[in-house]
Amino acid sequence: MTDDSRDTRAESVPEASAPAFAGFANQFLLAMPEQVGGSLAGSVIYVCEHSERGALGLVINRPTDLTLGTLLERIDMALEIHVPQQDAPVFFGGPVQTDRGFVLHMPTGDFSSSLHLGELMLTTSRDILQATASGHGPERMLVTLGYAGWGAGQLETEMAQNAWLNVEADIRIIFDVPPEDRYGAALALLGIDPGALTGAAGHA
Repeated sequence: MTDDSRDTRAESVPEASAPAFAGFANQFLLAMPEQVGGSLAGSVIYVCEHSERGALGLVINRPTDLTLGTLLERIDMALEIHVPQQDAPVFFGGPVQTDRGFVLHMPTGDFSSSLHLGELMLTTSRDILQATASGHGPERMLVTLGYAGWGAGQLETEMAQNAWLNVEADIRIIFDVPPEDRYGAALALLGIDPGALTGAAGHA
């Protein structure tokens, strides 16, 4: 057999493409007892973004004493009319950039800085607050100050260390369940009784 007649089938097989990044976007993270401490202890986090570069999420079960109406007054956006959202609490969204507002809401409006998240949108521009002050903001929204952030590979490492439980997000928990019940409601999505939860449990 000469070199010209060698089997070339292997050479014609295309290289396998790299698997798509499987992150935790649009999922809830539930802080595990004894594993996650500090300001994120006992938190439920909605993961807005997760890529090879890192992750960004908002704590959805930590209301502050600040209402949306008071926040609007502080940033010189006095309410023009009474709107239902004005009495809603502003949430502690996480320990990063706590002086910056983040609005998680149902898809509506055309705002200058929004990220589409499937069933939800995340908006960080002032125009959404201006729209709310004039009575034209989203009907269903959750406003936070700050966010929870992870660097490249950090969330994956914490998941491997069983620091968080994860489950597909249910927007009804974000908007319809009282904040103090959201941790238990998210656990129920996994069929877990909060009383049986221990720091040794792993992620879903």
